[in-house]
Amino acid sequence: MLKLTDDGAKITLQGQSSAADNGLFWFGSALLVGAVAVALAMSLLPERLAIGALALLIVGSFIFNRQRLKHKQAMSGIISSGVLWVRDGELVHDNQGKREHIHLTDGDKITLIGEQLQIVDCDDIRKYLIGGFDNIQEANAAKAILQGQPLSKRHANIKMSND
Repeated sequence: MLKLTDDGAKITLQGQSSAADNGLFWFGSALLVGAVAVALAMSLLPERLAIGALALLIVGSFIFNRQRLKHKQAMSGIISSGVLWVRDGELVHDNQGKREHIHLTDGDKITLIGEQLQIVDCDDIRKYLIGGFDNIQEANAAKAILQGQPLSKRHANIKMSND
């Protein structure tokens, strides 16, 4: 939902919030089960096998943390839910009480891809992908405001008919 303000617009994004990856959840669960198995192995198996099981758990934890970091970096620039306050050259994303202030630089380019806004830097590296707009008009309005184009409210004529 788009509401024009004095210095920009307030847009409520209707997209789904980015939930955690199920693959990471299951891998983390497997690591937990592995930790319990290593604890049992350390008490029941000979030392060499117990140390090998512990080494496998350490390698699994390292791989899990690396995958989690990659997933977090991939999802960092994707905005699809919450409230977006749009002003000339600036965005404020409010998602469940967490506010992120985004200032655009002179080299940033804003493009419209379907009903999503993509913000790339001067080297054509994506900084943000904003989706969840109700329609393409909201995305166009957000792009226009970010680029400094003024928007004005349209006046509507209301006709009453006598029944």
